[in-house]
Amino acid sequence: MAVKQTAGRDALGAFAPKFAQLNDDVLFGEVWSREDKLSLRDRSLVTVVALMAQGLVDSSFQYHLSTARQNGITRQEIAEVLTHAAFYAGWPKAWAAFRMAKEVWADGADGDGKAQHQRQMVFPIGAPNDAFAQYFTGQSYLHPLSTGQAGVYNVTFEPGCRNHWHIHRADKGGGQVLLCVVGRGWYQQWGSPAQALRPGDTVSIPAGVKHWHGAAADSWFSHLAIEVPGEGCGSEWLEPVDDGDYRRLG
Repeated sequence: MAVKQTAGRDALGAFAPKFAQLNDDVLFGEVWSREDKLSLRDRSLVTVVALMAQGLVDSSFQYHLSTARQNGITRQEIAEVLTHAAFYAGWPKAWAAFRMAKEVWADGADGDGKAQHQRQMVFPIGAPNDAFAQYFTGQSYLHPLSTGQAGVYNVTFEPGCRNHWHIHRADKGGGQVLLCVVGRGWYQQWGSPAQALRPGDTVSIPAGVKHWHGAAADSWFSHLAIEVPGEGCGSEWLEPVDDGDYRRLG
């Protein structure tokens, strides 16, 4: 998918038309669009670090930070990237970069976005879902509501977080039901278009169906996951959701 950019023509189209054309059509339209070589997410990381290393924390840096967030970089990830780069690019440059990054990811901070999300919820967000972290892209949280007749869990995803493709296996019965509680998310079965999820939506997932689910890129999201009773039940975890496919969901 080609990246569309008009900043060059908007700012310099009349003064430097060739520069504007190279910026919009070549840099973004061709180089940034080579997702078969390097994902938009990875290109954002490279660009942010390169600009930080030069001390260029201006409006272009803010634009690329915002783009990095849109391309799926979480607040925790950008903090780790800038911390790592500080040892190579320079400590003062990292301080300047962090000041701007805090603004871009302000509503995604645990003390802001997470707290606001919790205020909209009846159920607790719970603890970080560390036991299954290897099967998620981004941070998720888990709070068990019932483990008796049927397992019922409140699962919360930070913006951009989603689980890997997986299949609920069962010899008989089994599967899962999702009840959407707060925020916006996505659900997708293998071979089918992704389905937007909003509060009140219900998704029935039969055993044996390959699928994934998680938050929209710009929204916290919580759903109740209800384990359908069955025999020989278990989950088979597969590959992560492709970054490019996820970003195209909008």
